[in-house]
Amino acid sequence: MDEHRVTGTAKTMGGKVEEGFGRATGDTKTQIQGVMDQAQGTAEKFYGQAKDAASDAAEGARKTASSFEDMVRHTIENKPYTAVAIALGIGWLFGRTHRPL
Repeated sequence: MDEHRVTGTAKTMGGKVEEGFGRATGDTKTQIQGVMDQAQGTAEKFYGQAKDAASDAAEGARKTASSFEDMVRHTIENKPYTAVAIALGIGWLFGRTHRPL
């Protein structure tokens, strides 16, 4: 879990306490500051969540690339003729798509 999520949650809770204290004492300035702290805390918490999501997506992409590499390596090592045939086919298709008409 990202540190921004923790600090954002703490700031939000502190803002709620500050708002409640301002409301109880009738201090509008403290009450408004509490609401502002809550908004900052919520924004920081969402930023932390976004960082976590991006990190998870990057890790998933790395795992997918690694499994694809393992599959290609396995095919080349265990079925070399199939690998050569696939490479020739891809090369032929690539050549056909870039040939002038």
